[in-house]
Amino acid sequence: MSATTAEGLGVVYERLILNDLLERIDRRFPFATVLEAPVYGMAGVDGINSVRLAQLGKRVTLLDVDRDRLAEIRTHWDSLGLPVDLVFCSDPRRLPFADRRFDFVWNFAALWHVRGGAGALIRELVRVSRDLVFIAMPNQAQLGYLLRKYAIDKEFFAKVDERWVSVRRIKRTLREAGCRIVEEGVLDVPPWPDTCMPASEFLRRVGLGALPIRSRFEGDGWTWSTLDYYAGLAPGVRATVDKLALLDRAPLPWQLKTVWAHHHYVLARRED
Repeated sequence: MSATTAEGLGVVYERLILNDLLERIDRRFPFATVLEAPVYGMAGVDGINSVRLAQLGKRVTLLDVDRDRLAEIRTHWDSLGLPVDLVFCSDPRRLPFADRRFDFVWNFAALWHVRGGAGALIRELVRVSRDLVFIAMPNQAQLGYLLRKYAIDKEFFAKVDERWVSVRRIKRTLREAGCRIVEEGVLDVPPWPDTCMPASEFLRRVGLGALPIRSRFEGDGWTWSTLDYYAGLAPGVRATVDKLALLDRAPLPWQLKTVWAHHHYVLARRED
């Protein structure tokens, strides 16, 4: 594994919990073709959110607005020996696909990066979907989100369109585009807040970087990598995630988990 594929336990946990949800959706509403558009959203290694779906035999297409990022994504998928169709599109408000091209169309935390055009993107996601549209965004009610916004990473929020963190807005746009909401919930509920940065960097920003505890979050022993897990080089990762997933797996109404969940999602189906 190269240093550039080390993501940290938080990102690896997030991806594996997301995989569990995607597999459950597939069991409920089986699908064969997948479009993830745009791919940029989650921290860590770009373009590998749909890897598990490809491993399950789905035909995956990834679309993004950055050619260099797509080239890097190609190397990741090639390293895993998995097929993927990569598509460049400079304007995600106009997707270069025919109507009803894919069974399952989705993105993860990407909407707020499409400044001024997220509503148009959602309508395009619906247009090119034959059945399902899935969207997940950061949970703005979560403690780590609030800490990041008001204390440790204020500059980030000047770069995104925060209106599209609202799942209420997303659901309204999906309904207006002709969809029925079939599921809503939260995911990624580990025993730590979501600050979207390595723990050692978080400690530095809150003025605790000099404490000895910082060494527990960095160094040669902290090389969590989803790519290594997918390649079969980190077999213990699944067991680690399972031990930490008590809140994610707890049989509680999702609303009770909202105060700590990192992401909020909605699943919709076309009605026509």
